Amino acid sequence: MKKSDWKDRLGVMYSTNPDFQYDMGDTEEQETLPNEKQALRISLDKRNRGGKAVTLVTGFQGTEDDLSTLGKMLKVKCGVGGSAKDGEIIVQGDHRQKVLEILKKEGYSKSRII
Repeated sequence: MKKSDWKDRLGVMYSTNPDFQYDMGDTEEQETLPNEKQALRISLDKRNRGGKAVTLVTGFQGTEDDLSTLGKMLKVKCGVGGSAKDGEIIVQGDHRQKVLEILKKEGYSKSRII
């Protein structure tokens, strides 16, 4: 670590230990499981969305890049908007059955509607 990275250490208490390493919060992302082993859950959610319904896909285990790729593919095939972050994919509207069919075609065989 460079000595000039003081901005990364804001909010960290001083340590008198000479071997102390600052924890910058860099966590390694876990590897993406194969499609057959992903147990994705598809649900309808209306909470905190102003009464609008969204299809919520949860249970994805893998990197953020793979999550956003899967989210983009689902949004394009459904023809709607949405987002992919924090381990879940949000597809605008009630597209549970269509999302399930798309995921089954892509090899996510353990996917189910809850």
